[in-house]
Amino acid sequence: MAISESLGAQQEIDLPRGRLRYRDRGEGPPVVFVHGLMANADLWRNVVPRVAEAGYRCIAPDWPLGAHELPVPGADLSPPGVADLIADLLNALDLRGVTLVANDTGGALTQIVLARRPERLARVVLTSCDSFEYFFPPPVLRYLPPLAALPGSAWLLVQALRSRWVQRLPIAYGWLTMRPLPPEILDSFVLPSRRSAAVRDDLRRFVRAVHRRYTLAAAEALPAFRRPVLLAWATEDRLFPVSLAHRLAERLPAARTALVPGSRTFVPEDQPERLAELVVDFAREGTRAGH
Repeated sequence: MAISESLGAQQEIDLPRGRLRYRDRGEGPPVVFVHGLMANADLWRNVVPRVAEAGYRCIAPDWPLGAHELPVPGADLSPPGVADLIADLLNALDLRGVTLVANDTGGALTQIVLARRPERLARVVLTSCDSFEYFFPPPVLRYLPPLAALPGSAWLLVQALRSRWVQRLPIAYGWLTMRPLPPEILDSFVLPSRRSAAVRDDLRRFVRAVHRRYTLAAAEALPAFRRPVLLAWATEDRLFPVSLAHRLAERLPAARTALVPGSRTFVPEDQPERLAELVVDFAREGTRAGH
């Protein structure tokens, strides 16, 4: 559903777990982006151009997290299943030395990739995201998994999101950005699940499977990941406190933290220029080191 032409050419690829749509822009070492729940590649529309122009190939998929148009009815959409989908894409495109950049729910999925299938990764950028016992974050989103177990709950949720007022509530998109998201981007995020029962089913299956045991288990495995990690954390985040970044830095042997003022959870939305600068500088360190 991503609508932003700045993300590059639209592509589709068949993976073992289903068909995936992604945008591809630039040439050079690969940078792959992982958004979170009820978002898609449009989240990165102001970051990708800057990173691509610095000499990197930017790949921004629409992961099956509720704002995608290609349903994956046969896929395992548990958090480990979606983490495997991320690793499957890297394999299918034969990407090596990948810089993986993640936000929000995508950060939790990326931590699971680090624990399960890190072989194609050279370095990782985690912006404000679910981790440890914050999957989903209390108190505003902890209600979602039990709600998803109720018949018809996904339909009710997406119907409620028709209202711009509801979209701006803390239980929706209200706490994710400093300023309201542009209407066309909100539509990009909410319309796919409204229009497609199959997409709603994908959303329900993922949300129902979310549990903090997955991020807690990943955290136990993180010390084995010795490649560089940058924790680009929003200082005004109302869902994921900076203390989570510090805890992750303690677990990851080659991690460092860069605080991003003037942003809430959606760092790519609130501070795209700063995030792009951080990603490019971090990736260039690897080039200079020969990784």
